[in-house]
Parts: sequence; C-alpha cells; structure tokens
Amino acid sequence: MPMKNRAFLVLFALSITMLSGCAALQSLLNGAFKKPTMKFKTARLANASLSDATVDLVYEVDNPNSLGLKLASVDYAFFVEGKQLVAGKPKNGMNLKSNGKSELVFPANVKFADIAPVVTTFLNKDAAAFKAQGTLGIQTPLGVLKFPLEKEGTFPVPKIPQVQFQSPRITNITLSGATVEFPLAITNRNSFPLPVAGITGALKVAGANVGTLSTGNLGMLDGSGTKQVTLPLTINFASAASAAMALRSGGNAQVSMTGNLTSDAQSVPLNLSQLVNFTKK
Repeated sequence: MPMKNRAFLVLFALSITMLSGCAALQSLLNGAFKKPTMKFKTARLANASLSDATVDLVYEVDNPNSLGLKLASVDYAFFVEGKQLVAGKPKNGMNLKSNGKSELVFPANVKFADIAPVVTTFLNKDAAAFKAQGTLGIQTPLGVLKFPLEKEGTFPVPKIPQVQFQSPRITNITLSGATVEFPLAITNRNSFPLPVAGITGALKVAGANVGTLSTGNLGMLDGSGTKQVTLPLTINFASAASAAMALRSGGNAQVSMTGNLTSDAQSVPLNLSQLVNFTKK
C-alpha cells in the first residue's frame, strides 16, 4: 500500500477515535452535570428618601454542581407604574459558587418625580407596581443556559414621617414676652431608615403668629423610630395678644404650624394643628 494512503488511513482512524471519545465525554457531562435553578427571592428598598429610592430585585441561583459557574449574559428591563427606568445588573463573568446558592441583585434607582407629576400624590400610595423582564445566561459545560427574568409585584412607597407637638414648656415669662420650648416628635412610619433634612414652619399660638420654627438637619431617622427635638422660641406679646393671654393663664391652647418637611431633595407640605398643654418650667 502506498505511504500516502497508509497515512490517510491512520489519520482517519485517529479522527474516529477522537470523535468517539468526545461523544463519550459529552455523554458523561450530560449525565453528571445538573442544571442550575433560579427563583425570585424578594423586592426590597435601599437608600430610600421622599425623593427617590433604590429598588433591589433579588434572584437566587442554586448550583448543585461541584463546579463553579459564571454569568455569560444579562438582558434586563425594569418598569415602575408602567414607566421604564434605568436599571443596573450583575456583571458578566460574575462567579456563582458551587454546591450552593448565590444571590443576584438587580438595582434600579426610582426617582418619584419621574413616576408621578405630583410627588406627594405618589407618596400617599401604600405600594407601587413594578415589572421586570429579560433573560439571564449562565455559562456551563453544556454551553450557555438561558433563564427568564419575569416578575411582577409591588414595593412599599416611602411614607411621610408623622410630626407631633409635645407639651410646650414656658421657661421665662415677663410682661412683654415669653420664651417657650416647643418639643417635636418626628416618627418614621417606614420599617427602613429615612433621611430628614429638616422641618421649617410658621407657628401660631391661639391663632396669633408668633414666629418660625426650624429644626435644622435631623439626619437619618431609624426604621419605625422616633426622634425628639426641642425648639426654643421667644414670643413678643405686643404682636401676639391672644398668645399672651394663653401663655399668662397657662393650661391648654391651640398650636399650629404651616411649613415643609424636607427629605433629601424633596420637600412636602406640613400642616399641624394641636391642642396642647403649656407647662411652666
């Protein structure tokens, strides 16, 4: 047999052997590799204020194999109240641990002014509707496996803090005026922390304008927490006769404040009116 033909037969035999080996290896992989599973875990708020919030959609990938896997592709869109928003996504190549579960977080910054023309109207809702859609590709020994990212649900809308007067204290009183401490209790009605940049408002006592109260920056309110702040104010009786009568006699008087509460870049109107008991210190 010519040498050229012998070489061809040898190469042909080697090719058949290699193909058979690859087929056997692929069959082995098909039998040994278990397909990962993915499920939606939760939708949660992060870094919320009265102007915006970050909504994290969390998925969980369960990889039952001893081999770690990687993300190959992410195609993701996020909608709130029917409007598409810019959303972040996990990076391609992110490692998914072996023999366990890995969290995938899809963050989206939701600016409430983009959702509703009047932010205070939006903030009076209990929850906002969201929709997520897209696909996730995971690199495996069997190639890239695609998983759907389809979820509809709601997330809580940040609630405006509750502001209440406590009993004011008269620390000094003369014929011409009085110095009064006005305690305020600011309660976060959300389970998550909320920043409050300040509360400012015009104050009335017994219907008379007596001045302006301003808290300054209150910082972060703990979730479901209450912050107490005391604001002193000197009241001139010459310009507030009805207030003078109420403060001199002591006891109960109507106190009201009209102003704004600011959280991050968003201010919301604040209107308080309470019958409170004035005490002398």
